[in-house]
Amino acid sequence: MDIKKFFLDEKATILEAMKRLDETAVKVLFVQKDGILKAALSDGDVRRWILAHGALDAEIKHAANYKPLYLKKDNAVSAPEFLKKNSIEAVPIVDNELKILDVILWDERKEIYIKQKINLPVVIMAGGKGTRLYPYTKILPKPLIPVGEVPIAEHIINQFRDYGCFDYFMIVNHKKNMIKAYFNEIEKDYNVYYADEEKPLGTGGGLSLLQGRIHKTFILTNCDILIRENIAKIYHHHKKQNNLITMVCSLKNYQVPYGVVEIGEDGSVQEMREKPQLSFFTNTGCYIVESRVIDELENDKPISFPGIMEKYMRQGEKIGVYPIGEHTWLDMGQLDGLEKMQSIFS
Repeated sequence: MDIKKFFLDEKATILEAMKRLDETAVKVLFVQKDGILKAALSDGDVRRWILAHGALDAEIKHAANYKPLYLKKDNAVSAPEFLKKNSIEAVPIVDNELKILDVILWDERKEIYIKQKINLPVVIMAGGKGTRLYPYTKILPKPLIPVGEVPIAEHIINQFRDYGCFDYFMIVNHKKNMIKAYFNEIEKDYNVYYADEEKPLGTGGGLSLLQGRIHKTFILTNCDILIRENIAKIYHHHKKQNNLITMVCSLKNYQVPYGVVEIGEDGSVQEMREKPQLSFFTNTGCYIVESRVIDELENDKPISFPGIMEKYMRQGEKIGVYPIGEHTWLDMGQLDGLEKMQSIFS
């Protein structure tokens, strides 16, 4: 194993750290100088920096922990117990001068992060026509499009089921009988309930059909995404921040395929950038939501869920964000995203 992939220099940026965290699929990196351990930088450190309005191009030294955990080489044999005790995925092995000799990883991260049972109801917006996925959706409703050997809606349920979520509410419309038939026929240890949209109500308006049926904090998700993040962590962040709604947002890096020209006030060229890369956070379509949002909706009024959030923001309610890495969000809403998801699960 090339342990250098876990190392960053102090001058690396937060954005570079997020990319590296995604690439290594481990939740911590180590800051070093001339091979000497200086600090650790976890995904939690990065998240706190972002939520405190820290810039993505800031150097990681502003967010890193300069009292990192480590083991001396004579104690390397105790690494598995050390990792489990401290709930971490990696620990550097150092000599007496703190020179990094090795990095010990938990074997496939087994048992380190026991998925805490949060037992939340999950609402899946499954009523759309999925026009961006034609020709697939001319035959199947989007929730039943297979990813690998399992429909996307079943993948979504399985990811939340691991956290003790056993009650699922599907808001259905297009080809709804096919969706119901599939989940009625498969063997399952969870409950699936339905709310029938008689007319399209948008990604938010359909929630009004659940009035009187959900009385606690719930998860809301589109039917074409997967969030490969610790859902319990997101829920506890939502509660700690006392948010009405928490939106899960993913980092997105986008290469502009053209040269970008900045024009000055007098019409002259102020700056030229050839195919610049933009980095920003985008809405994944997954949220943690308090149940009163359902209770306060108008019946049969079409509205998007972002529209609901904007309404509450104008009222001064607290709408929060939980940032995740670019590769932690899988979206099959368009054909290229479906192909990518297929390749992962095939």
